[in-house]
Amino acid sequence: MRDAYHEELDSIGEGLVEMARLVGSAIGRATTAILDADLKLAESVIAADAKVDDLQRDLEDRAVALLARQQPVATDLRIVVTSLRMSADLERSGDLAQHVAKLARLRFPDTAVPRDLHATILEMGQLAQRLMAKAGEVIITKDVDLALQLEQDDDAMDLLHRTLFQHLMDDRWKHGIETAVDVTLLGRYYERFADHAVSVAKRVVYLVTGEHADELTQSEGRTGGDANA
Repeated sequence: MRDAYHEELDSIGEGLVEMARLVGSAIGRATTAILDADLKLAESVIAADAKVDDLQRDLEDRAVALLARQQPVATDLRIVVTSLRMSADLERSGDLAQHVAKLARLRFPDTAVPRDLHATILEMGQLAQRLMAKAGEVIITKDVDLALQLEQDDDAMDLLHRTLFQHLMDDRWKHGIETAVDVTLLGRYYERFADHAVSVAKRVVYLVTGEHADELTQSEGRTGGDANA
């Protein structure tokens, strides 16, 4: 019975890794769709989100069943509860990728992104995909140091987000209000996607250490300060 129980715990983790893989792929393909005005690709991203939703529902059902049957405590309870929260982050990430694809579909056959912002949006999409890939790796390896790195990596996304706004606020903006709204939304989608990847990594830190990532970082900072005093 205990072997079956731990196999079920492992399968929940595998489900999370699969969700991370799917949403990472989705944001990459959605980025291509928005930049290339690729309607077929956009539609495939929109349709594929149903699989992410199904995975989340299945994971939640199994996690709730484990809580009811096994009444886990300590580390096992932390695994189940944290997994539920991570699945919610990943499901929302999938929704954000879908939003990008829906914007591509809405503006087809035109593109929502002006040519002079293609490089910035491409970089945001690639960064979002890398962050989610790293979050998936963190789920597998339970590497706390790698998990904590994600928040630093997210600083690059924040910088790109600010770059978009600088373009929007520039007096030389010539693409109109509708495009300004589209670009504003896109920036928000990518920024939130990255935030969810960071959130997943932080939840792994809590799963492994029993401490929240911010508390752990502060604690290490105080320890380092004492050592250097």
